[in-house]
This record gives sequence, C-alpha cells and structure tokens, in this order.
Amino acid sequence: MAASAMVGASGFGNWARLAAQQSLTQDQLLQFDTFGNVSLIHVTDIHAQLKPIYFREPSINIGVGGNKGEVPHVTGADFRRLYGIEDGSPSHYALSSGDFASLAQAYGKVGGLDRVATVINAIRADRPDALLLDGGDTWHGSMTCYKTEGQDMVNVMNALKPDAMTFHWEFTLGSERVQEIVEGLPFAALGQNIFDAEWDEPAELFKPYKFFERGGVKIAVIGQAFPYMPIANPRWMFPEYSFGIRDENMQAMVDEVRAAGAELVVCLSHNGFDVDKQMASVVTGIDVILSGHTHDALPEPVLVGETIIVASGSNGKFVSRVDLDVRDGRMMGFRHKLIPIFSDVITPDAKVASLIDEQRAPYKAELEEVIGTTDELLYRRGNFNGTWDDLICNALMSEREADIAMSPGVRWGPSLIPGDNITREDIWNVTSMSYGEAYRSEMTGEFIKVILEDVADNIFNPDPYYQQGGDMVRIGGMGYRIDVSKPQGERISDMTLLKTGEAIDPSKTYIVAGWASVNEGTEGPQIWDVVESHIRKQGTITLEPNNSVEVTGV
Repeated sequence: MAASAMVGASGFGNWARLAAQQSLTQDQLLQFDTFGNVSLIHVTDIHAQLKPIYFREPSINIGVGGNKGEVPHVTGADFRRLYGIEDGSPSHYALSSGDFASLAQAYGKVGGLDRVATVINAIRADRPDALLLDGGDTWHGSMTCYKTEGQDMVNVMNALKPDAMTFHWEFTLGSERVQEIVEGLPFAALGQNIFDAEWDEPAELFKPYKFFERGGVKIAVIGQAFPYMPIANPRWMFPEYSFGIRDENMQAMVDEVRAAGAELVVCLSHNGFDVDKQMASVVTGIDVILSGHTHDALPEPVLVGETIIVASGSNGKFVSRVDLDVRDGRMMGFRHKLIPIFSDVITPDAKVASLIDEQRAPYKAELEEVIGTTDELLYRRGNFNGTWDDLICNALMSEREADIAMSPGVRWGPSLIPGDNITREDIWNVTSMSYGEAYRSEMTGEFIKVILEDVADNIFNPDPYYQQGGDMVRIGGMGYRIDVSKPQGERISDMTLLKTGEAIDPSKTYIVAGWASVNEGTEGPQIWDVVESHIRKQGTITLEPNNSVEVTGV
C-alpha cells in the first residue's frame, strides 16, 4: 500500500481552538467522528498516578542526527506554531510548557484514572469492541505503588479492562514479583524482545504477540518492552531476562502473524519515539506503532513509510483514540484524537473513583501530610535541569554534606505550581523507586567527567539505537558546558565547582551524593527521607535560577 493511498486525519483541532476553559465540555473533549471498522485506545507511562496532577511538558527536548528539529524535538512556541495552537488555549496548556503556572490555575489539574475510565467507557460505548492497550511504566512511581509492590495499580488497571500491556519500570519490582503479578493478569503480557538470559530464547512468561478479532478484522498486537533494561535499571533485579531491540526477531514476528492471516499489525512499544521511528524504517509490515517511554504527547501521528506512530503522553494526562479502516488485509486510512484528561471537565467514573480511594485509604494520612510549601513552579521534564531536580540536588548536598550532587534524569514526576503545599505524596511522586538509597562517595574530577560523557552519549548519540538513557543526569554544586554535536568523550568541558568557582581538577577527589545507583548493595538513607528532611528545614521552597549548564552544538 502506498502511503499516498492512505487517508489520515486528527480530530485535535476541535478542542484546540476553544479559547476559554469555561467553554470546554466533556462532550467536546470526547467528540469523534467514528471511522472505519477498528478502534484502538492507547494509554502509556502512567507511572502509578491514580489521582489528578499537574504535569508540565518539557521546554527543552533536543534532537540529534536525523531527528534534529523533528517532532517530538520541538517545544514551546515552536511546537504551538507547528500545530497551529493558539496561545492560552487548552491545547497550549496540555501540550506545551510556556506560561504553565498561570494556565494551570486557569485550566486545573489533568489525569486521574477515574477520569481516564470515563473516557475509555465513552469510546467503548461508541465502539464496543475497541482494543485498550497499555504501553507500560504503569506499576511504578508513587508511594502507594511502592508500599503495595504495584498491587494498587494492578487492581485499578484491571478495572479498566485492558487487552494487553508491555513493560519497563515494572521489572524494578524484581522478577519474582513481576512473575507473581503477570501470572494473575486477566489480559495479555507482551514482549517479543523479552528473552531468557541463560538460553537466549523467548521468555515463556511473556508472549511475543496476541491475536484479536475486532470489527471483522484479524488483528495482531506485538509487544516491545523497553530494550535497555539492564543499562537504565539494575540488572541484578531481573537477572533471568535479557532485552534489546531485536529487529530481526520483530520482523520474524510480523512475518509470522501476517502468514497466520493478520490483516492489521499493531506494535505496542516502550522503545521511545526516535527508536520507534528507526524501527519502523527497518521492519516492514507494521501498520501502527503505539509509542511509549519518552512521554511525548503529539496531537497527530507521525508517518514513517506505511507505519503510523502514535505518542500518547504520560502520567494519565492523555488517552489516544485511533480509528482505522481495514479492508482486504490493508489499512486504508485512520482517524486519530489525542484526548487531554482535563480533570475538572471530565466526570470521574464512580466505580473506579471508589476503587482508587480504597487503594489509598491505608496510607491516606501519610500521603496528605504537608511537609512544606513552594514559591516555585516545581517540574522535572527537559533534557537538563528541572526545578524538582534542583531541589533534590540541594537536599542531597545539604543533608549528606557533599560538594556535588547527582540526580538521575528520569522523566516521570508530576509538577507543583507556586503557592502549592508540598505533601509527602508529592515528594514520593518524584523519588519513588525500589532502589532509592542516597549514596555518599568520593569521586575524582576525571571520574565525574566520565559519568557525564557516558550519560550524554546515551541521550545525544546520533544513532537512536544507541540512545539508552532518559534525560541528562542532573548536577548540583557544579557547572559544565556540553556540545551535543561532538562525539563521545568530547562533549563535556569547563567543569567548575560552583561554591569556589574553580575548575574541577581531574586528579582531585570530591564528595558526591546521589541516588538511584544501579549497583547492588548501595547504602544510604532513602531519597524521599532526605528530601523530606530538607524541605522541613526550609519550610518554603525558593530556588536560585539554575544557569550552570551551558548547551552548545544545537
């Protein structure tokens, strides 16, 4: 099928042009001209956020190599211009970073799985046999998820009745716990690239694909788990498994399902957007890639050859609906809508709302305890520093008496707006993980540079298949210059210790505090306790503007 033969449309414009939040209704958010014979519903990267939150999109998202200047590496006003989004509109607030605090006050919070349930139910009322697919990073990212080892999320997601999911952070619960949950799931757990590490054969617990018969169409959904688990997360937590992109196996799976009569092939992916684009250019025969991991929210799918790639954001902030016209074993066209979950506009589903409250009830007092307040917009996303990470680095330096602090460049974690209380739940939302020990160690200047160069290559290698990290490691107490256009080993220069202004000496030793080390047996207090102690002492959080990283080569 030539790409030109396929008709595509995104219904994003309807809510994009409603100027004032008062005029926004649930009916308008859900309005969709039903199309074709198959509907897909996609959610991904929920990160255990059961309740409505604020979530600011990144203001910096640098693309390199062939992806330079391509979506999703377009942000702010440039992004709004690209998609014809009016300043101050609901879609400005939902999809880009500018003027976030004031728009947040106007439009309110986003997400909440009781609202997501309402949207899913509305789509199913219109298209009863729609497929609901979860892209993973679901059982990770909150205090209740940590305390229940993912059970709170499993219980709530089961109530939404997904048809399949794939995986990433789930594995940091440890492979025994993952097996226990997966064996009890009432839907398919998929990953064509999850292999038994010892035998290098597909892992029995995870099927590569599943067939569904919907709208008179035979659909194959192939799972693609996060390829770089042992690099980005602690290998010792899931030693039985190996991952990787496994293009050749993916092609074999596509060929296998096509030979078995699949008329529509959907890849449920946790690769990240640029990796998905590259995979679509290498593997033939995939109709739709539902993309996850990099948290991108795009109002229109991106077409690579004959494959459409759909990006549905994160933290329960969006639900994607894709309607497809599949005839004679071919995808003839699609309609798509990225539905923003404006919490004040969408009526919560009563059953799911009560189930959520039930999961949270044993921890309610702990979750809601106010630790301090913030005068700052606290957010995480962006290739470099976010204000939440600046606060975490400050906490590490003061509580652990360190010269320099390092905080991982993870993408998850809701935002807070100026004037908000900071509750214990808010702190856990940006720190919760199963290896949260805050270490304190000695590192030479040379070793610190090696770490920065290594992480930078994970993000800015021009080949997407070598982009294995999240965002850049966040640094406190130190400044540096990075040239993203240079090769590995040559990107980082001008490292300086902020408190003295002197250059970092390669041979000198510095006290470094950090957290989320992938090394087994890391010792130290839990990061959420470190941050809580710091915020209690501060009372009200104010932060100096962070201009310590100079980015060149963009």
